[in-house]
Amino acid sequence: MAATLHSGALYMVATVILVDVSLQGSPVGAAHMITATQPLSGQQKLVSQGGKFALGFYQPGGDSQDKWYLAIWYNKVPKVAPVWIANRETPISNPASSVLTIWTDGNLVLLNKSRSAVWSSNTTITAGASNTTVVAVLLNTGNLVLAYASNTSNMIWQSFDHPIDTQIPGMKFGRNKVTGVSNCHVSWRNHIDPSPGIFSITMDPNVEAQFLFIWNNSRTYFTPGKFNTQTGAFSAIPAMTVMSQPHSIYSYDYVNNDKEEYFLLTIKDDNIFLRTLIDPSGQQKGMVWLEEKQDWVLYFVQPSLCSVYSYCGAFSWCVADSVPMCSCLRGFSPQSPTEWSSGNYTGGCTRNVALPCRLSGGGSTPSMSSRDEEDRFYMISNVRLLPDGDGSHTMQAASKSDCEVACLNNCSCLAYSYNGTCSFWYTDLMNLQEDPDNKGDSIFIRLPASEIPRIKSTRGRTIGVVTVISALALGVCIIAVSHFLRRRRRIKGLHNIGVNLIAFKYRDLQLMTKNFSDKLGGGSFGSVFKGVLPDGTVVAIKKLEGVRQGEKEFRAEMSTLGRIHHVNLIQLLGFCSEGEHRLLVYEYMPHGSLDGCLFKTSSDDDVLSWNMRYQIAIGVAKGLTYLHDKCMDCIIHCDIKPQNILLDASCAPKVADFGLAKLLGRDFSRVMTTMRGTIGYLAPEWISGTAITVKADVYSYGMMLFEIISRKRNTEFGKQHMDKFFPVLVAEKIQEGDVKALLDADMRGDANLEELERACKVACWCVQADESSRPTMGAVVQMLEGLVQVNMPPVPRFLQVLDEYAGQSTDTWTEFSSSSC
Repeated sequence: MAATLHSGALYMVATVILVDVSLQGSPVGAAHMITATQPLSGQQKLVSQGGKFALGFYQPGGDSQDKWYLAIWYNKVPKVAPVWIANRETPISNPASSVLTIWTDGNLVLLNKSRSAVWSSNTTITAGASNTTVVAVLLNTGNLVLAYASNTSNMIWQSFDHPIDTQIPGMKFGRNKVTGVSNCHVSWRNHIDPSPGIFSITMDPNVEAQFLFIWNNSRTYFTPGKFNTQTGAFSAIPAMTVMSQPHSIYSYDYVNNDKEEYFLLTIKDDNIFLRTLIDPSGQQKGMVWLEEKQDWVLYFVQPSLCSVYSYCGAFSWCVADSVPMCSCLRGFSPQSPTEWSSGNYTGGCTRNVALPCRLSGGGSTPSMSSRDEEDRFYMISNVRLLPDGDGSHTMQAASKSDCEVACLNNCSCLAYSYNGTCSFWYTDLMNLQEDPDNKGDSIFIRLPASEIPRIKSTRGRTIGVVTVISALALGVCIIAVSHFLRRRRRIKGLHNIGVNLIAFKYRDLQLMTKNFSDKLGGGSFGSVFKGVLPDGTVVAIKKLEGVRQGEKEFRAEMSTLGRIHHVNLIQLLGFCSEGEHRLLVYEYMPHGSLDGCLFKTSSDDDVLSWNMRYQIAIGVAKGLTYLHDKCMDCIIHCDIKPQNILLDASCAPKVADFGLAKLLGRDFSRVMTTMRGTIGYLAPEWISGTAITVKADVYSYGMMLFEIISRKRNTEFGKQHMDKFFPVLVAEKIQEGDVKALLDADMRGDANLEELERACKVACWCVQADESSRPTMGAVVQMLEGLVQVNMPPVPRFLQVLDEYAGQSTDTWTEFSSSSC
C-alpha cells in the first residue's frame, strides 16, 4: 500500500538557500542524446525530451572556486540544486576543455583537458558493442541512461543505480536482495564541496522497511523506525508522514518482493519539483520548489540537529530550543572560535586547562595530592541520553561516592555516572543533550580544581580539620577552620547543572572587584562591576538598589533563580546578602550589551551583520519563552531593552536582569514607572493600571525588535524632524511590500529579505495596543524560525499618534512618549 502526503500538510520549517549559478548553455542535439560524434562540452547542456531536467557542468562554489562537476538538475528551476553528480570526488578545472562522450568500449566517459578519464560509467557491455552502437540519454525523470542506439529502452547503465545524496521522484531507494547491494545516499562534505561527507543513509540490512542514518560509516545515530504501509508512518516519527489521502499530489511507497525492497517517491503533477537529500548537517531534508517564493523550501526534516552524532563535537552540550544550539561544557572553550561563530560546531570544545592528574610510578593511578587537590567533578543533570562512545565501561558499586573514587583513581577516566551501576568514560564525550522533561540522568565531568569554585562539602571540611589537627595545636586549628567556614559559606542542595550557587561575603566581593573600581555599566536597579574569582574566572557583580526583602526571603529567591538554566539567559553564579548589602554574581559577557554592539556606525569593523542580528532576535525570544512558560514560576522580565541583552564570546544573546521582577515583587511596577521608566519600551498597560502579564514583555520585545531591524534607537526619531517614526514606517512598508527600503543602503546586500519581512511583521504584532492581540513569546519563536506563517498585522493606532508627535519638538515628543507609551 502506498503512503501519501497531502499537499496541504506541507509544513515549512526553514528556507533553504542554495548557490544560484548561471547555466545558459545550448542544448545538445535534437534527440537529447550524447554519442561519440555528438559529445557535451563547455557551456552546453543536455536537456531531457520533456524539458524537465538538464545535464551540464556545474560550479557549486561560484567563481571563487575553480572546480566544475558534471551534474543533473531541474532545468526549469532558476536556483540550481544538483540531484546527481558524476565526478563528485574528481572535479575538473575547465569545462571548455573537457568533454563527456562515448568511449571506444561503449562506456560513458568524462575526459579532462589532458584527455584523461576523470569519471566513467565503468560497466561491462556486451561483446561487440562500441561507441557507434551505444548512446547516452537523459530521461524526463532525471535518469541518465546508457543504452543501445537501436533500442534505447534496453538500458546498460543508469544514474539512478548510483545516487549521491538525493532522491527524486521515480528513483528507488533500497537494496537488491540478490546481490546484497544497497543504494546509499552520502552527504556532501559541505555546502560548496560535493565530495563525500561523513553522513549517509542506507537500508537496514537486518530489519525490513527501515533505513538507518550512519555517521562516518561506523555508527548509527538515528532511524525513523519501521515503515507501516497501513498508516503511512514510520514508527519513531508518526507525525512526519500524514495518513493516505486519495487526492494527494505525491506519495511515498514501500515495495518488498523476492528480489528487492525499496522506497519510492512518486508525484501526480509533473509540474511539481521535489527532492529529498541527506544534508551536510546530517539531517534528511525534503524540499519542494515554490514558484511564488522563487526558492527551495523544506517540507520536512529529520532528525533534530541535537540527535545528529557529533553535531556539537566533543565536550559540548546541545539544547534544541536555544541559539546557538551548542555550548561548551564548563571548563571547555571552542576548538575553533572562527568555525564556532560561523555555525560549524563539529570541531567541538577543548579544555581550558589540562587535567593535572599525575601518574604514580608510571601507571594510571594518580598521586594522593592530585586526587585530593587537583581533580574534581561537576554535575550535568537532565541529560537525555548519556554519551555513547567507545570509551565507556561499567562497574558495580554501592554508591555514587564509590564511582567518584574509582574514576579519580584512574587518570584516563574523564567522566562517570551512577544509576545503581557506575558508568565511566575514557574518550571524548559526544552528544550530550538536555532533556526538556527533566527526566534525564546526571553525568559528572572531571575537571581541574581551578575550573570549579572551591566549595567543599561538610565531609570534606571535616577531613581537612582532622588533617590540620594532626600537625597543629587544637586551638589554632579551630580558629583557622572557623575562619574558613565563615568565608566559604554556601547554600546546601542548590545546584544548576552541577554548579553550586555560592554565598559570598561582601568583603570578598570588595577584594574581587578592587573595591568596585572597574564599573561595567549601570543596569536596572544597580551598577555592574567587573570582578575576578580566586581561580581567575572573570565575573560581573551587580550591586542591587531598592530591594527590601528580608534575609530569608532573599535566599529563597536565590534558590529559585539558581535552578533556572537556559543558554539564552545569563547564568547566576552566586550572591551576597549581608545586612543592607545585596549583590548578584553573574557570568561575564565579553561582548557587553546588545545596546553597545547594535548602535554602531556602519564604518565600524565589528558591526553586527543581519544574520547575527536575526539570530540574536530569535535567541532573546527563546530566553523569554523559557521565563514565561518553562520555569516553575512564571517570570515576567518587565524591562526588556538592548541594555539588558548581553552577548557572549560568539555573540550569542543572554537575557540579563530576569530575576529582578521576582525580587522586587509588585513594587516593581511603581519603580518602573516613577523611578526608571524606559521611554520607548513600556507597554500601555503600565500606565493604565491594569494587571501586568507576560504580554508586557512581548510589547517591549517588539519595540526592541524594531531597533534590531533598523540599528537606530526608537527615541531618535523624535529628534530628527525629517524622519518618520520607524515602527510606523515598518507597518506602512510591509503593507506596500517594500521592506528593503527599511534598511540602510550599505546593509541591503547583507539582509535576507524574507527574514526581514518576517521580523517586521512580528514586531508589529508584538506592539499591538490590545495585549490579547499580541502573540506569546513561544509563537514569536515559531514565526521567526519560519515554522508558522505570519499574517499581515494592523497598524497600531497609538503608534500613528506618536508619529505625529515626532514631527514636533523633542521635548513634546519625549513628554508624550513617557506618559502615553
